[in-house]
Amino acid sequence: MDIETFESLMLKTLLTGLILFMGFIVYDLAKKSRAGKFGTFVLFGALCLGVLGFLIKGILMRSIG
Repeated sequence: MDIETFESLMLKTLLTGLILFMGFIVYDLAKKSRAGKFGTFVLFGALCLGVLGFLIKGILMRSIG
């Protein structure tokens, strides 16, 4: 396995782990602050928008370059 393949695999694996961990943090924050259904929805919505922006950037960079 060459270094580029390893880097690509680790980026996808560790980034997925980071996103899942951030989801757990947001869930725990919503639970401890008793945010309710709407507050939890807003917190996860903000997290999802950040992840979506990262994915769109990756897709655009791949299509351009």
